[in-house]
Amino acid sequence: MIYNHWSAFAELIRTPFIHLESIWGIVPLYFGLLLSEMTSAKASFRTAIQTGFSFVWAAAQWLYPYLKWQGGTQLELKPMSSINLVVTLLVLAFGLAALISGLLKRFPRYGRFLGYTRFANYFMIAIFPLQSPIRACHLPWTWERLIAIAMFAMPVWLVLHFGLMPVRNGK
Repeated sequence: MIYNHWSAFAELIRTPFIHLESIWGIVPLYFGLLLSEMTSAKASFRTAIQTGFSFVWAAAQWLYPYLKWQGGTQLELKPMSSINLVVTLLVLAFGLAALISGLLKRFPRYGRFLGYTRFANYFMIAIFPLQSPIRACHLPWTWERLIAIAMFAMPVWLVLHFGLMPVRNGK
């Protein structure tokens, strides 16, 4: 059973790198993850800007291929699966809220979580191939993949947290 989840997790991480056209979407998310690991674990306006950028970048990568210009000012959304549309819109909404909070240096009531960027980048990287509009890179949402993302969140965080601790502390 654990092998199946490990295979699903490995597939999620490997898939965007197999297809050259998805590199432009995934590499900035990895850069954001490493950048967030170099900053404080506390929520701040700076980390809110990082979170916001990562979320908006991911949502733009997922949404752009489905947008079609109709004439000068009219924009049409081509059909996409409902789960992908809901996840994309949620990521975009959280991203804009985090970005605006960071720029205005003010979190909304109960919105301080927008300043925590470490887990945000992990989840954006993990769900990238599930949300990717690139047909060759796209993997369908399944319970096995969702469980793998949740199951490996803590081990990935531990590896990143302790593995990058010497760099973070300036040693």
